[in-house]
Amino acid sequence: MFYGCSSLKKINLFNFKTNNVNNMNGLFKGCSSLTQLNLSSFNTNVKDMSEMFKYRSSLKNLNISNFKANEMTKMDDMLYKILSKKIVCPIRLKNKIKKLNPKIINNL
Repeated sequence: MFYGCSSLKKINLFNFKTNNVNNMNGLFKGCSSLTQLNLSSFNTNVKDMSEMFKYRSSLKNLNISNFKANEMTKMDDMLYKILSKKIVCPIRLKNKIKKLNPKIINNL
């Protein structure tokens, strides 16, 4: 949806309806100018989050606090090259992320 939007600096997704979404693969991949992303309003149980935030080195804050990890089966490179100062997410998702992305443990 936003894949490759390298000039996107700000986006408000507060009223996005995501409860029926299964796949967010590459959703924000390559959005290199985006510095903050608050997806706390996303009420979702996505199965595929592969490469969702890949190559987001300018991202300073990421809030995915309502993401559930129960149904998640694919997280390959979900946070690849993420240098965020702060990532807010539920404990179940944190545990899955830490197993697959040990380099970002201090950010969670």
